[in-house]
Amino acid sequence: MDEVPGSIGTTFGLSLRLLETIFSTASLLFMSFGVEFYSYTAFCYLVTTMGLVIPWSFTLALVDGYSVVIKCPVRQPGILVIIAAGDWVLSVLTLAAASSTASVVDLLHSDKSACPPKFCSRYQLSAAMAFLTWSLSLASALLNFWLLPSL
Repeated sequence: MDEVPGSIGTTFGLSLRLLETIFSTASLLFMSFGVEFYSYTAFCYLVTTMGLVIPWSFTLALVDGYSVVIKCPVRQPGILVIIAAGDWVLSVLTLAAASSTASVVDLLHSDKSACPPKFCSRYQLSAAMAFLTWSLSLASALLNFWLLPSL
């Protein structure tokens, strides 16, 4: 069986999951601390989505780390289907949350009185971290789907 770099149980997969966890945590922290994000539905959606991505990515990072240490990657078809489907769902949710947050930030940024510079910059950083999370999540999903036919 071919080893697909970035799939579950590989070192590259572990690094993807750890970066997903770091960027999603950063997005959540930029949005949450000192900012009244609950005034906008898009921001609440981003916080909720990042709240789902963080435990998913961290748990899979632990699985990847364990698989790398014992040198036995996960190759059960049922588990891989669940992981690939979960990656796709969270990837779509993350893209939607990042896009909606970026659009609201753009609208707020055009009206200087609606968004003080301190808050707008934090909103922008949160949206940027969410887009980085999405790109890593999409890469993980694509690589795990690539592995499925070889099982």
